[in-house]
Amino acid sequence: MAKSPPETPDAASGSAGEASLPSRRSMRDAARAAEAERERADGTAAPADVDDSAAARAARNNPFAGLGYQAEGTPAATAPTRPSQPSSRTDRRAQVSSQLADRVPAPRKSRRGGWGCLIVVLIVLGLMAAAAFALQGPITQLIAATQEPEDYEGGGSGEVLVMIHDGDTGSDIADTLLEQDVVKSYSAFYDLLLAQSADPVFQPGAYLLAKQMSAQAALESLQDPETRQELTVVIPEGTAAVDVLVSLSEGTEIPLAELQAAAADLSVFGLPAEATSLEGFLFPATYTFEPGTTAVDVLKTLVNRQFQALDEAGVAPADRWKTIVMASLIQREAGLRDDYYKVARVFYNRLDPNQWESGLLESDATVAYGTGNTHLVTTTDDEREDPNNAYNTYLHPGLPVGPISNPGDLAIDATLHPADGTWLFFVTWNLDTGETIFSTTVDEHDAGVAKWLDWMEEHPEYG
Repeated sequence: MAKSPPETPDAASGSAGEASLPSRRSMRDAARAAEAERERADGTAAPADVDDSAAARAARNNPFAGLGYQAEGTPAATAPTRPSQPSSRTDRRAQVSSQLADRVPAPRKSRRGGWGCLIVVLIVLGLMAAAAFALQGPITQLIAATQEPEDYEGGGSGEVLVMIHDGDTGSDIADTLLEQDVVKSYSAFYDLLLAQSADPVFQPGAYLLAKQMSAQAALESLQDPETRQELTVVIPEGTAAVDVLVSLSEGTEIPLAELQAAAADLSVFGLPAEATSLEGFLFPATYTFEPGTTAVDVLKTLVNRQFQALDEAGVAPADRWKTIVMASLIQREAGLRDDYYKVARVFYNRLDPNQWESGLLESDATVAYGTGNTHLVTTTDDEREDPNNAYNTYLHPGLPVGPISNPGDLAIDATLHPADGTWLFFVTWNLDTGETIFSTTVDEHDAGVAKWLDWMEEHPEYG
């Protein structure tokens, strides 16, 4: 039960006998007591041990107490169990600020989020494209490995003489058959050889085959003694003399030593005075000899055939030497038919001091010939810097000291009728097709070389 508030003397009272008016403090205390009584009756009263001191009440009315702040002039206090109502607008703002401060702020939406997603998508697409490009080669190889190689059907048509040399491997023969359009692909023939239970044996010599045969038909023909042509020799254009003698021996069965001895005596062949060997004057063609033909007669047949080609082209006997030297160079450097005439023009332009002051032809084919690598048209830095190589046209100006191969009709004609142009450079950028880029300026040539290097990177087998 609540106690009545004690009576307090009032300085403003009228007389001592009259009941004094309650003070504002007593009225406030009475109201507080009545409120406490109601709360106990309702079951909502604060615990009995709650501090009701002025400092405690101030702390309970401090909206910042639970945040570790301290109201000016009061000691720090813990947050009240039940927040009191703010008594003023300032208090209400403070309490709202406190409540807002207690909330975890929601993340702001950034307008950059859309751009970030777009960048991620572009990166993923770029990686996918790069992966597809990187896997293109392996995928192509995988597809090729699961498919049968390209092959013709049947026995083919027409006739073609194919030369098999002593020491040729199955890979060499497959290349030869492909070059002469006997088989449709290298793999068609080579894979067939690998599938044989025993390695096939091929005799050196010339074989009469058909064009566009199936690999199986070509293999059977090469093993048929009837297709081998007795005393027949095939000399390809651009073959060096040392290799011509080997082919002659294989086709005629004349010992190689006899042919080499016959070739050493130049007095019987009627060559130009500048000649020091038969190089350049052994015309490339297909020859069939009668049994018993001597080594000297075999060689004379080839030399006389070259003189015939020069005469038919209108070359005077006095001009045979320089014509053969230039033609042999063109024969080794040119690829496609039309390129022969452009290659001739490049070399003639370089021999003109008004267009090419140094007069250096800079032909790798001549340097390679001087090193004994008659099958190559590429050289090393050391080889190009060797002054002791008389055929080194990187150091010695003008035409090489002699022919570097045995040219055919096309090279001779290009020598006599070069194309019109200002080209000073050329580079064969595709070694499979022989496609060549001709340039007048260094910048144009550098671009062509870059294209060739790119092709070489894609075809490491040529490196």
